[in-house]
Amino acid sequence: MRTLICGSIAYDTIMVFQDQFKNHILPDKIHVLNVAFLVPEMRREFGGCAGNIAYNLHMIGGDPLMMATVGDDYQPYAYRFEKLNIAQTHIKQIKDTFTAQAFITTDLDDNQITAFHPGAMNFSHQNSVKDTIDIKLGIIAPDGRDGMVQHAREFHEAGIPFIFDPGQGLPMFNGEDLLDFTNKADYIAVNDYEAQLLHERTGLSLTSLASKTKALIMTKGSKGSIIYTDGKEIEIPCVKPTKIVDPTGCGDAYRAGLLYGITNNLDWQTTGQLSSLMGALKIAQRGGQNHRFSREEIDQFYFDNFGSRLF
Repeated sequence: MRTLICGSIAYDTIMVFQDQFKNHILPDKIHVLNVAFLVPEMRREFGGCAGNIAYNLHMIGGDPLMMATVGDDYQPYAYRFEKLNIAQTHIKQIKDTFTAQAFITTDLDDNQITAFHPGAMNFSHQNSVKDTIDIKLGIIAPDGRDGMVQHAREFHEAGIPFIFDPGQGLPMFNGEDLLDFTNKADYIAVNDYEAQLLHERTGLSLTSLASKTKALIMTKGSKGSIIYTDGKEIEIPCVKPTKIVDPTGCGDAYRAGLLYGITNNLDWQTTGQLSSLMGALKIAQRGGQNHRFSREEIDQFYFDNFGSRLF
Protein backbone atom coordinates (compact mmCIF):
# COMPACT_ATOMS: atom_id res chain seq x y z
CA MET A 1 0.00 0.00 0.00
CA ARG A 2 1.14 3.51 -0.81
CA THR A 3 1.86 6.82 0.90
CA LEU A 4 -0.12 9.78 -0.46
CA ILE A 5 1.78 13.07 -0.32
CA CYS A 6 -0.47 16.12 -0.69
CA GLY A 7 1.54 19.29 -1.18
CA SER A 8 3.25 21.62 -3.60
CA ILE A 9 5.34 21.03 -6.69
CA ALA A 10 7.53 24.07 -7.33
CA TYR A 11 10.57 25.47 -9.08
CA ASP A 12 13.09 27.44 -7.02
CA THR A 13 15.16 30.02 -8.87
CA ILE A 14 18.10 31.06 -6.68
CA MET A 15 20.21 34.12 -7.54
CA VAL A 16 23.32 35.35 -5.75
CA PHE A 17 24.02 39.07 -5.45
CA GLN A 18 27.77 39.56 -5.02
CA ASP A 19 27.42 42.36 -2.50
CA GLN A 20 25.31 43.31 0.52
CA PHE A 21 21.75 44.55 0.23
CA LYS A 22 22.43 47.17 2.92
CA ASN A 23 24.87 48.91 0.58
CA HIS A 24 22.15 49.51 -1.99
CA ILE A 25 18.96 50.01 0.00
CA LEU A 26 18.83 53.48 1.56
CA PRO A 27 16.86 53.43 4.85
CA ASP A 28 15.41 56.90 4.28
CA LYS A 29 14.19 55.92 0.79
CA ILE A 30 12.31 52.71 1.64
CA HIS A 31 9.00 54.41 0.81
CA VAL A 32 10.18 55.00 -2.78
CA LEU A 33 12.21 51.83 -3.24
CA ASN A 34 13.43 51.27 -6.79
CA VAL A 35 16.54 49.11 -6.90
CA ALA A 36 17.98 46.45 -9.19
CA PHE A 37 20.55 43.81 -8.26
CA LEU A 38 22.96 42.32 -10.79
CA VAL A 39 22.98 38.55 -10.20
CA PRO A 40 25.59 36.84 -12.40
CA GLU A 41 25.12 33.55 -10.54
CA MET A 42 21.76 31.80 -10.90
CA ARG A 43 20.45 28.25 -10.68
CA ARG A 44 17.07 26.58 -10.90
CA GLU A 45 16.17 23.77 -8.54
CA PHE A 46 13.34 21.27 -8.39
CA GLY A 47 11.39 21.86 -5.19
CA GLY A 48 8.03 22.02 -3.50
CA CYS A 49 7.16 20.01 -0.41
CA ALA A 50 5.43 17.15 -2.24
CA GLY A 51 8.29 16.80 -4.71
CA ASN A 52 10.96 16.92 -2.02
CA ILE A 53 9.21 14.46 0.31
CA ALA A 54 8.49 12.02 -2.51
CA TYR A 55 12.11 12.21 -3.72
CA ASN A 56 13.45 11.33 -0.27
CA LEU A 57 10.86 8.66 0.49
CA HIS A 58 11.55 6.96 -2.82
CA MET A 59 15.29 7.01 -2.01
CA ILE A 60 14.70 5.18 1.29
CA GLY A 61 12.58 2.55 -0.44
CA GLY A 62 9.08 3.87 0.23
CA ASP A 63 6.24 3.99 -2.29
CA PRO A 64 5.22 7.66 -2.64
CA LEU A 65 2.23 8.90 -4.59
CA MET A 66 2.10 12.67 -5.03
CA MET A 67 -1.07 14.74 -5.20
CA ALA A 68 -0.37 18.22 -6.53
CA THR A 69 -1.38 20.78 -9.15
CA VAL A 70 1.08 22.15 -11.70
CA GLY A 71 1.12 24.58 -14.61
CA ASP A 72 1.93 24.63 -18.32
CA ASP A 73 5.67 24.74 -17.55
CA TYR A 74 5.68 21.39 -15.75
CA GLN A 75 7.38 19.28 -18.45
CA PRO A 76 11.00 19.49 -17.15
CA TYR A 77 9.80 18.31 -13.72
CA ALA A 78 7.66 15.57 -15.31
CA TYR A 79 10.69 14.29 -17.19
CA ARG A 80 12.66 14.22 -13.94
CA PHE A 81 10.00 12.13 -12.19
CA GLU A 82 9.89 9.77 -15.17
CA LYS A 83 13.65 9.18 -14.92
CA LEU A 84 13.35 8.61 -11.16
CA ASN A 85 10.41 6.24 -11.67
CA ILE A 86 8.20 8.25 -9.29
CA ALA A 87 4.49 8.00 -10.11
CA GLN A 88 2.68 11.13 -11.31
CA THR A 89 -0.83 9.65 -11.34
CA HIS A 90 -2.40 12.39 -9.23
CA ILE A 91 -0.44 15.38 -10.47
CA LYS A 92 -3.00 17.57 -12.21
CA GLN A 93 -2.00 20.17 -14.80
CA ILE A 94 -3.99 23.40 -14.63
CA LYS A 95 -4.25 25.11 -18.02
CA ASP A 96 -2.96 28.68 -18.42
CA THR A 97 -1.08 28.72 -15.11
CA PHE A 98 2.53 28.49 -14.01
CA THR A 99 3.80 25.83 -11.64
CA ALA A 100 4.39 27.38 -8.21
CA GLN A 101 7.80 28.99 -8.00
CA ALA A 102 10.02 30.96 -5.70
CA PHE A 103 12.52 33.58 -6.84
CA ILE A 104 15.19 33.94 -4.17
CA THR A 105 17.96 36.54 -4.21
CA THR A 106 20.71 36.04 -1.61
CA ASP A 107 23.44 38.52 -0.74
CA LEU A 108 26.91 37.85 0.68
CA ASP A 109 25.56 38.05 4.25
CA ASP A 110 23.04 35.28 3.44
CA ASN A 111 20.16 37.75 3.64
CA GLN A 112 17.36 36.80 1.28
CA ILE A 113 14.69 38.59 -0.71
CA THR A 114 12.08 36.11 -1.92
CA ALA A 115 9.09 36.42 -4.22
CA PHE A 116 6.73 33.42 -4.30
CA HIS A 117 4.15 32.81 -7.01
CA PRO A 118 1.67 30.07 -6.00
CA GLY A 119 0.28 29.66 -9.53
CA ALA A 120 -1.32 26.25 -10.03
CA MET A 121 -0.97 25.49 -6.31
CA ASN A 122 -4.06 27.65 -5.73
CA PHE A 123 -6.10 24.97 -7.50
CA SER A 124 -5.01 22.07 -5.28
CA HIS A 125 -8.63 21.52 -4.23
CA GLN A 126 -9.30 20.18 -7.74
CA ASN A 127 -7.54 16.98 -6.64
CA SER A 128 -9.39 14.58 -4.36
CA VAL A 129 -8.17 11.89 -1.98
CA LYS A 130 -11.31 9.98 -2.99
CA ASP A 131 -9.74 9.31 -6.39
CA THR A 132 -6.92 7.22 -4.90
CA ILE A 133 -6.79 3.53 -3.94
CA ASP A 134 -4.69 1.42 -1.55
CA ILE A 135 -3.38 4.36 0.49
CA LYS A 136 -1.93 3.30 3.85
CA LEU A 137 -0.78 6.71 5.09
CA GLY A 138 -1.00 10.33 3.99
CA ILE A 139 0.58 13.69 4.68
CA ILE A 140 -0.80 17.17 4.21
CA ALA A 141 2.18 19.42 3.49
CA PRO A 142 2.02 23.14 2.57
CA ASP A 143 -0.27 23.63 -0.42
CA GLY A 144 -3.19 25.78 -1.51
CA ARG A 145 -5.39 26.65 1.48
CA ASP A 146 -8.61 25.13 0.13
CA GLY A 147 -6.78 21.99 -0.89
CA MET A 148 -5.28 21.47 2.56
CA VAL A 149 -8.68 21.81 4.22
CA GLN A 150 -10.38 19.51 1.72
CA HIS A 151 -7.72 16.81 1.81
CA ALA A 152 -7.76 16.70 5.62
CA ARG A 153 -11.50 16.18 5.55
CA GLU A 154 -11.22 13.48 2.89
CA PHE A 155 -8.45 11.60 4.72
CA HIS A 156 -10.53 11.71 7.91
CA GLU A 157 -13.74 10.56 6.21
CA ALA A 158 -11.90 7.70 4.49
CA GLY A 159 -10.27 6.58 7.74
CA ILE A 160 -6.79 7.04 6.29
CA PRO A 161 -4.23 8.11 8.95
CA PHE A 162 -2.29 11.24 8.01
CA ILE A 163 0.37 13.67 9.18
CA PHE A 164 -0.59 17.34 9.42
CA ASP A 165 2.51 19.26 8.35
CA PRO A 166 1.44 22.92 7.98
CA GLY A 167 4.95 24.33 7.47
CA GLN A 168 5.05 27.77 5.91
CA GLY A 169 1.31 27.47 5.24
CA LEU A 170 0.48 27.66 8.96
CA PRO A 171 -0.11 31.47 9.00
CA MET A 172 -3.03 30.97 6.59
CA PHE A 173 -5.10 29.36 9.36
CA ASN A 174 -6.67 30.73 12.53
CA GLY A 175 -6.96 28.86 15.81
CA GLU A 176 -10.28 27.24 14.94
CA ASP A 177 -8.91 25.99 11.62
CA LEU A 178 -5.81 24.54 13.27
CA LEU A 179 -7.85 22.79 15.96
CA ASP A 180 -9.94 21.20 13.23
CA PHE A 181 -6.78 19.92 11.52
CA THR A 182 -5.35 18.54 14.76
CA ASN A 183 -8.63 16.84 15.67
CA LYS A 184 -8.61 15.03 12.32
CA ALA A 185 -4.90 14.25 12.05
CA ASP A 186 -3.20 11.17 13.49
CA TYR A 187 0.19 12.90 13.62
CA ILE A 188 1.47 16.50 13.67
CA ALA A 189 4.91 17.58 12.39
CA VAL A 190 6.22 21.10 13.01
CA ASN A 191 9.47 22.92 13.65
CA ASP A 192 10.00 24.83 16.89
CA TYR A 193 8.83 28.16 15.44
CA GLU A 194 5.69 26.58 13.99
CA ALA A 195 5.09 24.80 17.31
CA GLN A 196 5.06 28.16 19.10
CA LEU A 197 2.66 29.64 16.54
CA LEU A 198 0.43 26.56 16.80
CA HIS A 199 0.37 26.96 20.58
CA GLU A 200 -0.46 30.67 20.37
CA ARG A 201 -3.27 30.25 17.86
CA THR A 202 -4.94 27.22 19.44
CA GLY A 203 -4.28 28.13 23.06
CA LEU A 204 -3.14 24.57 23.71
CA SER A 205 0.24 23.38 24.95
CA LEU A 206 2.29 20.94 22.89
CA THR A 207 1.49 18.13 25.33
CA SER A 208 -2.23 18.90 25.00
CA LEU A 209 -2.00 18.92 21.23
CA ALA A 210 0.02 15.70 21.30
CA SER A 211 -2.66 14.02 23.43
CA LYS A 212 -5.09 14.47 20.55
CA THR A 213 -2.84 12.48 18.22
CA LYS A 214 -0.67 9.39 18.09
CA ALA A 215 2.40 11.61 18.03
CA LEU A 216 3.51 15.22 17.70
CA ILE A 217 6.97 15.69 16.22
CA MET A 218 8.87 18.95 16.73
CA THR A 219 12.18 19.56 14.98
CA LYS A 220 14.70 22.00 16.45
CA GLY A 221 17.33 22.33 13.74
CA SER A 222 20.83 21.61 15.02
CA LYS A 223 19.38 20.77 18.47
CA GLY A 224 17.66 17.64 17.17
CA SER A 225 13.96 16.90 17.61
CA ILE A 226 11.40 15.73 20.14
CA ILE A 227 8.61 13.21 19.59
CA TYR A 228 5.67 13.56 21.98
CA THR A 229 3.77 10.27 22.12
CA ASP A 230 1.84 8.28 24.74
CA GLY A 231 2.62 10.89 27.38
CA LYS A 232 6.37 10.56 26.77
CA GLU A 233 8.95 12.88 25.23
CA ILE A 234 11.47 11.02 23.06
CA GLU A 235 14.64 13.03 22.43
CA ILE A 236 16.12 12.51 18.97
CA PRO A 237 19.72 13.69 18.51
CA CYS A 238 20.81 15.71 15.53
CA VAL A 239 23.02 13.72 13.17
CA LYS A 240 26.20 15.65 12.45
CA PRO A 241 26.36 16.34 8.70
CA THR A 242 29.54 15.96 6.68
CA LYS A 243 29.17 19.66 5.84
CA ILE A 244 26.53 22.36 6.07
CA VAL A 245 25.71 23.77 2.65
CA ASP A 246 21.99 24.49 2.33
CA PRO A 247 19.08 23.82 4.75
CA THR A 248 16.49 24.07 1.96
CA GLY A 249 14.42 20.87 1.98
CA CYS A 250 15.84 19.44 5.22
CA GLY A 251 12.41 19.44 6.85
CA ASP A 252 10.98 17.56 3.87
CA ALA A 253 13.77 14.97 4.06
CA TYR A 254 13.00 14.55 7.77
CA ARG A 255 9.31 14.00 7.01
CA ALA A 256 10.15 11.31 4.48
CA GLY A 257 11.84 9.46 7.34
CA LEU A 258 8.71 9.82 9.44
CA LEU A 259 6.52 8.44 6.66
CA TYR A 260 8.83 5.47 6.11
CA GLY A 261 9.00 4.68 9.82
CA ILE A 262 5.25 4.87 10.38
CA THR A 263 4.45 2.83 7.26
CA ASN A 264 6.93 0.12 8.22
CA ASN A 265 5.90 0.00 11.91
CA LEU A 266 9.29 1.12 13.21
CA ASP A 267 9.44 2.28 16.83
CA TRP A 268 9.54 6.03 17.42
CA GLN A 269 13.21 6.13 18.43
CA THR A 270 14.24 4.44 15.19
CA THR A 271 11.82 6.51 13.12
CA GLY A 272 13.14 9.74 14.60
CA GLN A 273 16.76 8.72 14.11
CA LEU A 274 16.15 7.83 10.46
CA SER A 275 14.41 11.18 9.97
CA SER A 276 17.31 13.03 11.57
CA LEU A 277 19.75 11.18 9.34
CA MET A 278 17.81 12.09 6.19
CA GLY A 279 17.92 15.76 7.12
CA ALA A 280 21.69 15.59 7.69
CA LEU A 281 22.28 13.89 4.33
CA LYS A 282 20.30 16.61 2.57
CA ILE A 283 21.95 19.62 4.22
CA ALA A 284 25.31 18.73 2.67
CA GLN A 285 23.97 19.49 -0.84
CA ARG A 286 22.41 22.57 -2.42
CA GLY A 287 18.74 22.38 -3.33
CA GLY A 288 16.08 20.00 -2.09
CA GLN A 289 16.77 17.10 -4.46
CA ASN A 290 20.46 16.97 -5.36
CA HIS A 291 21.56 14.45 -2.72
CA ARG A 292 21.51 10.84 -3.86
CA PHE A 293 22.19 7.71 -1.80
CA SER A 294 21.35 4.02 -2.11
CA ARG A 295 19.46 2.15 0.61
CA GLU A 296 22.71 0.35 1.43
CA GLU A 297 24.51 3.65 1.93
CA ILE A 298 21.70 5.01 4.11
CA ASP A 299 21.78 1.82 6.17
CA GLN A 300 25.54 2.19 6.64
CA PHE A 301 25.20 5.85 7.66
CA TYR A 302 22.54 4.79 10.16
CA PHE A 303 24.82 2.10 11.58
CA ASP A 304 27.74 4.53 11.83
CA ASN A 305 25.61 6.99 13.82
CA PHE A 306 23.40 4.71 15.90
CA GLY A 307 25.12 1.34 16.03
CA SER A 308 22.33 -0.76 14.55
CA ARG A 309 21.03 -1.72 11.14
CA LEU A 310 17.95 -0.15 9.61
CA PHE A 311 17.02 -2.42 6.68
